[in-house]
Amino acid sequence: MQHALLSGLIIGFVAPLIGVFLVVRRMSLIADALSHITLSGVAAGLLLSQYIPSFQSISPVYTGMFFAVGGAFMIDKLRQAYRFYQELAIPIILSTGIGLGVVLISLANGFNVDLFGYLFGSLLSVTEEDLVRVVIASLVVIAIVWLFYKELLYLSFDEEGARISGVPRNLINVVFSVLVALVISISMQVVGILLVSALITLPVAAALQLASSFRQTFIYAIVFGEVSVLSGLLIAYTFDLASGGTIVLVAVLLLVCVLVGKRLRNS
Repeated sequence: MQHALLSGLIIGFVAPLIGVFLVVRRMSLIADALSHITLSGVAAGLLLSQYIPSFQSISPVYTGMFFAVGGAFMIDKLRQAYRFYQELAIPIILSTGIGLGVVLISLANGFNVDLFGYLFGSLLSVTEEDLVRVVIASLVVIAIVWLFYKELLYLSFDEEGARISGVPRNLINVVFSVLVALVISISMQVVGILLVSALITLPVAAALQLASSFRQTFIYAIVFGEVSVLSGLLIAYTFDLASGGTIVLVAVLLLVCVLVGKRLRNS
C-alpha cells in the first residue's frame, strides 16, 4: 500500500502534466492508442515468459514499455505519411493494439491474475522495484517537459507557425509521444492499462473549466489528479475494490462537481 501511495502521488503529478499538452493539441486519443499497444506488450511479455525461461525474470512492464515507445514512433511516422489526415494515425495504432493484444492474450491461455492486475490496476502488484521505475521515468518526463516547455507550448497552439519559425516539429513530436508512452507504462499497475488515459485527460477537463491561464490549467489539473489518485487508492483499499476503476470514478465525480458548480455560479 505504501508503494502504491507513493507511486500514485507521482503518477497523479506527471499524468495531468502530459495530459494538458495532449488535450490542448486535441490529441487526447493518443493515450488510448498507446495504452492498447502497451497491453499487447504486456501480453507478449507474459507469453514469452511461458516458453523462454530467461524472460521469467523480466517484468512484463518492460515489454509493455518497449511496445508503447514503438507505438509512439509508429504514430509519428503515420502522421507524416498521412500529412492531410494526421488523425488517422491514432485509430490505426489503436486498432493494431487491440487486435494484437487479443491474439497474444489468447496465445497466453487467456486472462490470469497478473494480466487482470495490469488491465485494471492492483494495489498489491506495486513493488519497490516498480516504485523506483516510476520515480526514474517521472524524473525523465519532468526534465524533458521543463527543457522543451516553450517548444511544446508553441506547437500546442500553432504547430504550423512553430515549424516556420524553426522549431524542430518532428523531433519534438517524437519526444512528446515517447513521454506519453512512458507515463502510460509506469501508470498501468496503479491505474490499469485500460483506464490510464482517463487519468491523463479527466483532471485536465476539470481544470479547463476553472483555469484562466495556461499555467493555472497545469496547477488545477495536477491538484485534481492528486486528489483522484489518493482518494481512489484509499477507497479501493478500504472497500477492496479495483484501484484503477475507483481512481477514474473519483476523477469523473470531480469533473461533474466542477461542471455543476460552474453552472450554478453562472445561473
